Amino acid sequence: MRKRTAHRWQLTLIMMTGVFVAVGSFWLVQVVNQAGQDAGADKFREEPDYIIDRFSTVRMNKNGQPAYIVSGDRLTHHPVGDLSVIDKPLVHSLSGDQPPMNIHAQTAYVDQNNTRVRLEGNVDVVRPATKQTQELRLKTSTLTVYPDEERMETTAKVDMLAGGSTATGDGMKANNATRQIALGGRGTITLPPRAAH
Repeated sequence: MRKRTAHRWQLTLIMMTGVFVAVGSFWLVQVVNQAGQDAGADKFREEPDYIIDRFSTVRMNKNGQPAYIVSGDRLTHHPVGDLSVIDKPLVHSLSGDQPPMNIHAQTAYVDQNNTRVRLEGNVDVVRPATKQTQELRLKTSTLTVYPDEERMETTAKVDMLAGGSTATGDGMKANNATRQIALGGRGTITLPPRAAH
């Protein structure tokens, strides 16, 4: 009788150990599978969710009027951070009160709910001449534009041509609505000679 009881205890202990090993193995497989799925999901999260070739989009102002047009060779949208990358962008300002402005660059990064455009590489800003104003042209390597606020800024070197005058500076802040431009750091200004009377 004692041998049978001891044998039963050993058998029960072996069976319990087998059950724990089986449950532990199942749990380990689930953990490994979940980790693999999470890694796969993370890998795909970095991928763009859409790409548009040769696109153009119009942003409206609060009054329902076109404020600016953004176009480019290709727009790639990344869901992480809601970031859009534009190849060969053109930003065309359509401010009703001020002359329109065109900005070209190699690449643009649009973020912060489409309220900030960071332009990189050979940035060229042109505001054509009007009856009241001379042509304005700015060249820099990087420029951050806030289209809704009609302002732009950079900490990089800026070359500016306004009519016959040229100016350079390290950094710039400009407001198209007020037509004010402030160049930063050390710079130079070259004015054309005065016309003879």
